[in-house]
Amino acid sequence: MESQSSRAATQEYPNPFIHELKLTKAQWIKGIILGCTLLPIRVFLAWILLIAAWIVAVPRLAGLSQEERSKPLSGWRRWLFHPILWLLGRAVFFCVGFHWVKVKGRKADVKEAPILVVAPHSSFLDMVIMFPAGVPSVVSRSENINLPVIGALLECNQSVLVSRRDPESRKEAVSELNKRVTSDGSWPQILMFPEGTTTNGRCLLRFKTGAFVPGVPVQPVVLHYPNELDTIRWTYKGSNWFQVLFHTLSQPYTNITIEFLPVYTPSEEEKKNSRLFAGNVQKVMASALGVPASDYVMAGRIPVSKLNDLSVPLESPGKEAMTLLYRKGLGPRDVEAALDRMIDRMIDRCRSGAEGTKASAEELASILGLNKKTAIHICSLYSKDDTVDLRHIYFNMAALIGHVDEISLFHSAFAAFDREGRGSLTKEELTELMGALLGVPQQSTEELYDTATEDQEQLTEESLLLVLTTHPIYQKVTKEILQSKGLPSANGTSVNNNRSLLNSSVNEDKKSE
Repeated sequence: MESQSSRAATQEYPNPFIHELKLTKAQWIKGIILGCTLLPIRVFLAWILLIAAWIVAVPRLAGLSQEERSKPLSGWRRWLFHPILWLLGRAVFFCVGFHWVKVKGRKADVKEAPILVVAPHSSFLDMVIMFPAGVPSVVSRSENINLPVIGALLECNQSVLVSRRDPESRKEAVSELNKRVTSDGSWPQILMFPEGTTTNGRCLLRFKTGAFVPGVPVQPVVLHYPNELDTIRWTYKGSNWFQVLFHTLSQPYTNITIEFLPVYTPSEEEKKNSRLFAGNVQKVMASALGVPASDYVMAGRIPVSKLNDLSVPLESPGKEAMTLLYRKGLGPRDVEAALDRMIDRMIDRCRSGAEGTKASAEELASILGLNKKTAIHICSLYSKDDTVDLRHIYFNMAALIGHVDEISLFHSAFAAFDREGRGSLTKEELTELMGALLGVPQQSTEELYDTATEDQEQLTEESLLLVLTTHPIYQKVTKEILQSKGLPSANGTSVNNNRSLLNSSVNEDKKSE
């Protein structure tokens, strides 16, 4: 039976972020027996081989200056160490069960296609692709360089390192990537997973544009796992990395088919438009896999669908927060009372802007009438630390449960983010507003801003509301996201005239200043 979470995804595409491995009693018994016998042997042998690879990898770069390491390896450092590392790496995957790797198609030469784009990305075990691909360089998180053994292997591989938290690091990575892929074959091929995260493979996520910005030919590579048990998938919900490792290493063997598709050479238009380039390659790979090409992406730690430039969560953080509150014994009236306390707190704070609406986990626990642990959990749905902007929780949750009617809620939200009381929003303020209503931080709302200000210079409340209620794309946000989705109603009605106090109080304070 399809899970509730899966049904929460749009009907157009299956939810790619959930994978639950269901085992029969016989499969459980078999897994336990092999897990107690075969798995320890495999782990031991794999670690011995990884340490051997590390011992070989360290001297490969020994004696080279930082400047020399920024150039492609050549001579004995390449022809001596490369085949040894290839052999040891392949042996590691043989030990964990990848006895046979079936290859279809022809791998292109580096001059034909400097970049290999691989999908779907299922787990860390996808790295078996490295060996049929000739051990290309990879793009990896900079944090991985500090991992024991793995870090040394990444350095030896001359990987392109990027920090997801540092915009400057991303710019440097793009620059380095562009330098390598335009070197006329001096550097090895670059292997990238354009989905940017792991999924269950039931559809392809919207490709990130990093591999397509240079505008050079790419070779699409698709992975198939034709196994009785699908133990490979490591997803946002469901199987975690330990379960993937345990169940996969507890199988007698794991089948994989690696299919090299024809090289995709971008048109002049695609060279200028990396989003178009990425989208067309995604469609080619989805067709080869027989799955849909979706608009889903992972925004931070939250799965979302893209509606133009807006990120719409597949599962609203507000809905998850409401479910948590109900499990902790709060009824609909209790939740409404908590939202009332929250809005009263915001009325006092909105004068000082966004920072003034920040609350700690302790303060949120006081507002909700719950313990700190539950408050920290709710904070984690909206923020990366133990503080949260109260506006994000209030407007997202109030929209879902119908605490106020939509127009009043929108009116109050607009006022809360119109920090200077101008009667209009900047692009940055619009981005914050939509993040609060949707419950997910927005990277950019430039398209929405331009659409709403097409016939005027400023973004007013009326022009924004008009677009969100009449535009064929953006009205989906209002109709499908800002309305209740099966959550219990607080009091049977969605109207509460007292909630307009936020708007009036904030504006009166701003005028008095």
